[in-house]
Amino acid sequence: MSARKSIRQYRHTLSERESKVLSTLSYRGKTVFTTGELRELIPNPKNLLDGLIRKKWILKIRKGVYAIVPFEAGELGAASYTLHSFVVASFLVEPYYIGYWSALNHHGFTDQTPPAVYIATTKPKNSRELLDSEFRFVTIPERKLFGVDEVEIEKRKVRISSPEKTIVDCLDHPEHCGGVEEVAKALYFTKGELDFGKLVGFAEEIGNSAVLKRLGYIAEALKFNEFSGLLSAAALRSGYSLLDPTVRRAHGRIRERWKLIVNIPIDPASWSR
Repeated sequence: MSARKSIRQYRHTLSERESKVLSTLSYRGKTVFTTGELRELIPNPKNLLDGLIRKKWILKIRKGVYAIVPFEAGELGAASYTLHSFVVASFLVEPYYIGYWSALNHHGFTDQTPPAVYIATTKPKNSRELLDSEFRFVTIPERKLFGVDEVEIEKRKVRISSPEKTIVDCLDHPEHCGGVEEVAKALYFTKGELDFGKLVGFAEEIGNSAVLKRLGYIAEALKFNEFSGLLSAAALRSGYSLLDPTVRRAHGRIRERWKLIVNIPIDPASWSR
């Protein structure tokens, strides 16, 4: 018995109608399709969808969105095949972009593996697990939906925060990136890859004075003199912010210039890469 025949028997043979539908979708370049697109081929697709899921030829991403499992996935079909987690994320909510720890890792700014895929969106949404990945949604105001790039992953355009916006977002919400030290390391090891002018502009646009304070102090601690000169300490709002609010220790040395409570060390000598 050929391997091809064995796989077909395990995943169950397609009916003539199922085969025609999948062939048509594939011919149109659809690795992921919606119920609406399927209705262009057949008026009532429910039974067909149920059959294809049962036979492991498609998998459900969310209500009304499905992925075609390629033949190359092998005998287990949908049980062994998965899409890139960023592609899955792009179908889960609108508007959105991949950000924070996930973007930090995507841009090569950290060697830490994020525990989940972080998705910024204006809509409150609970975390969920899907296709062996956890997706965490970070609710942001619409005014923070800027600094986003489109990249192609598995033939799908996916929105990911730009390198500079990723740094700013992580300083805005350090709890979603492993803490401020991860951001400081990213700045230290990738200094030549960032547009500092754009970075400061984004920090001002985000509308959180603590971001400017953290960015200014880190730049100073890392001796990025030309960078810290772009930031105006006089423009900072009154009141003191924690350098890293994710650390339980809420006390530390006060850095008056940046109106910051330095509750963690920023010491490049202790970092390795």
